[in-house]
Amino acid sequence: MNQGALLKPGLLDYQQAWDLQKELQQRRIKNECSDTLILTEHPHTYTIGKGGGEENLVASESSLKREGIKVYRIERGGDITYHGPGQVVGYPILDLHDYYLDTLRFLRDLEEVIILTLKDYSVEAGRIEGLTGVWVDGEKIAALGVKMSRWVTMHGFAFNINPDLAYYQNIIPCGIADKPVTSLKKILGKEVVLDEVEEKLVTHFSQVFQVEFEEKNSHEGVLLC
Repeated sequence: MNQGALLKPGLLDYQQAWDLQKELQQRRIKNECSDTLILTEHPHTYTIGKGGGEENLVASESSLKREGIKVYRIERGGDITYHGPGQVVGYPILDLHDYYLDTLRFLRDLEEVIILTLKDYSVEAGRIEGLTGVWVDGEKIAALGVKMSRWVTMHGFAFNINPDLAYYQNIIPCGIADKPVTSLKKILGKEVVLDEVEEKLVTHFSQVFQVEFEEKNSHEGVLLC
């Protein structure tokens, strides 16, 4: 069983989370810290991955500015997606030399963590062939996109628990126009406590990846992981 650090910084500006990931990835490459799983939320943000284009950002620059929504073009795979309050966003910083050297298997295992978590809520989720992410009745509930450097991972998943789904109207999510998005709140008809979901995610992440996490505060995680 591998050992890792769990960081739960709460609501975190996207740029801060991105900088933290890059720092931890470089430190993990140098073997200066352990594997780390960051679970967080972001203010309203759109991110465009390497495979994305501006054409999938429907909202005008003026409306984004008016609503205070930031847009970042980042180095993960995939197209455009939304981050905001009510999501659990997970960033695993793992050295895959300690697991397996297989990017596709890593993505499938991340999906499995979310599928198992949804099963705890009696929600049957699965995959759609040829598409990355987790789906419930043809609607996407979790988006995934990762970046590898020397087989150390960064970026990860955005899992819709209680977000305001109206923010997806500003984009064509993941560049897929004919597949709507959903949330656990929409499926269950009630809000779900994020801490509860995070606890289940950590349990299933540990199960799927065979890694045991010790929770640290963010300051300790950066300095001592």
